[in-house]
Amino acid sequence: MEANNKLSLLLFYVFYLTILFPTLNANIGHFDQEWHRRSLEARKAANQAYKKNPMKVASDFNQQVHRLFRGSDNNTRRGLAKYNGPCTATNPIDQCWRCDPNWAKNRKKLANCAMGFGHGTTGGKNGRFYEITDPSDNDLVTPKPGTLRHAVIQKEPLWIIFPRNMNIKLKGELMITSDKTIDARGANVHISNGSQITIQFVKNVIIHGLHIHDIKRNEGGLIRDSVSHYGIRTMSDGDGISIYGSSNIWLDHLSMTRCDDGLIDAIMGSTAITISNCHFAYHNDVMLFGASDSWSGDKVMQITVAFNHFGKGLTQRMPRCRWGFFHVVNNDYTHWLMYAIGGSQNPTLISQGNRYVAPPDQNAKEVTHRTYAPESVWKNWNWRSENDLFVNGAFFTESGKKVTNLPKTDIKPKTGEFAASMTRFTGPLKCIINKPC
Repeated sequence: MEANNKLSLLLFYVFYLTILFPTLNANIGHFDQEWHRRSLEARKAANQAYKKNPMKVASDFNQQVHRLFRGSDNNTRRGLAKYNGPCTATNPIDQCWRCDPNWAKNRKKLANCAMGFGHGTTGGKNGRFYEITDPSDNDLVTPKPGTLRHAVIQKEPLWIIFPRNMNIKLKGELMITSDKTIDARGANVHISNGSQITIQFVKNVIIHGLHIHDIKRNEGGLIRDSVSHYGIRTMSDGDGISIYGSSNIWLDHLSMTRCDDGLIDAIMGSTAITISNCHFAYHNDVMLFGASDSWSGDKVMQITVAFNHFGKGLTQRMPRCRWGFFHVVNNDYTHWLMYAIGGSQNPTLISQGNRYVAPPDQNAKEVTHRTYAPESVWKNWNWRSENDLFVNGAFFTESGKKVTNLPKTDIKPKTGEFAASMTRFTGPLKCIINKPC
């Protein structure tokens, strides 16, 4: 009887791993009872975070942008020129907190500022502050108090801060638990030349102000993923940040470049995500949203990509999407070698108020790139461009229904002529105590 029970349990795990949550990128060496519990909780959280009317989220976003420019001419940049005072926040996310000279005393105000599908992400707002005093990462199973690895595995909500500049070389994947904020304002903090940040089967995480670069693949091994659990991780891909089966994630004011795989991957039912105010450079596969063409569980995926600067040395995937709903709005694309936005498996992609500057290559002028489907199929995918600015011959091939039919909205996006100004302060900010950032 005991042997039969063990066999039944083994067969269940095999079924779960191969059908419900494929382990292609999970890096979980042993999908034990703890990981099973987390995966079920993560799926429940994703379903709760899913918005049934995603165009309303896009419309609300555009409305907040218009509030910042109220009283300005919609067809010029004069609204920005008229913005007075010592604080030069040029988009509504930054306006929410940057003008406060007491930001260091009011750090948790940031938690009220997420927009788009990541709105409502509060990270560690309801917890205590945790200072990272030790940049080392020497023990992956019993991390030393004061290290980043020790902070991110704690059970309770935490607002993690850095009292000084530091470079952290991760020896293995950094496994972040739910309800955490990593807030690098006031310090120059690099995650570099080591392993990746992994957000797996968790919810409610904010990462702000980090330099993430030169991330390497890692062979894995025993790694602690919570205070009460550790297990074997297989080889990691070398992403900058890997989001796997997680929801309510906000990545803001990051600088990311030169990772072995993608800069940001969001896969396996991850949703309620906003990526904002980031600067990306010198990379091939920038962002991947959706695990595979065969896994329809990513239909729940909803992501806002806003106020980012896609800069020098980028090739493709800004982002590359599958299955879900993606609002790409008010970004500045000043460089790509192949294409800017790609996808497969019928994703809905709404491009609004972006500036697209095409490269000199006559074969790379098109912003969009669709794969693994003939035109007779992809012509029905909803890929729409509204108020985008196209420079140097750039063009966007639309398909599917008009934005106004999804459903009709009176809130139009701010034109792409404003994109360069709204993304003026991307990447980590040089915040000084007692002064606006």
